Amino acid sequence: MRVSPPPTSERSLEARIRAAVREIPDFPAAGIQFKDITPVLADPLLMRDVIAAMSSPFVAADITHVVAMESRGFIFGMPVALTLQAAFAPARKPGKLPWRTEREAYVLEYRRDVLEMHADAIPSGARVLVVDDVLATGGTAAATCRLIERLGGTVQGIALLGELGFLEGRALLPGRVVHSLVRF
Repeated sequence: MRVSPPPTSERSLEARIRAAVREIPDFPAAGIQFKDITPVLADPLLMRDVIAAMSSPFVAADITHVVAMESRGFIFGMPVALTLQAAFAPARKPGKLPWRTEREAYVLEYRRDVLEMHADAIPSGARVLVVDDVLATGGTAAATCRLIERLGGTVQGIALLGELGFLEGRALLPGRVVHSLVRF
C-alpha cells in the first residue's frame, strides 16, 4: 500500500506548480503564450496538494455550490466541490446542456464567447465558489459571476490554479475574493 506524504507548504507548492506548468507559444492563436497544465494533472501528489490549497481558504465560508467553467475548470471544480461538501454546477459552452439555460456573453483575449448554466443550477441564496484553472483577462470569471448572481446565488470567492498577472484579469473582478496559487 502506497502512503502519501503530508501536504507541502504553500511556498513549495507554488514552486512545484511553476516547475510543472509548461508554456506553449502561439497556441491557440499567434501571440498567445498558453499555460499548459497537463503536467500538473499527471502528478497525483501535486494534484492532491493543489485541490487542498484551492479549497482551504473557503472551508469556513459555508459554500453550498461550486461552479466551474468548461472545460479545464471542471478538472479542479469537481474535486474542490467534494472537498467542501458542496454541490457542483457546470458553466458550459452553448448547446452543451440539455435543459433550459441562462446565458452570458463575454470577451476573451483572442475571441468572444458565451457561457450557459441550467436555469435551476443555483438556487436563491446559494453561497457559490467559482473555480477555474487560469485567470487571464478575467472575462470568463466575470461572466460566470454575473450568471450566478442572475440565478440568485452569491459569489463567495474565486479559486484558481494560477493567473496571468500581466493581463490584469482581476480588474474585471472588483471587490471579489480571488485566491490564486500561482501568479505568472
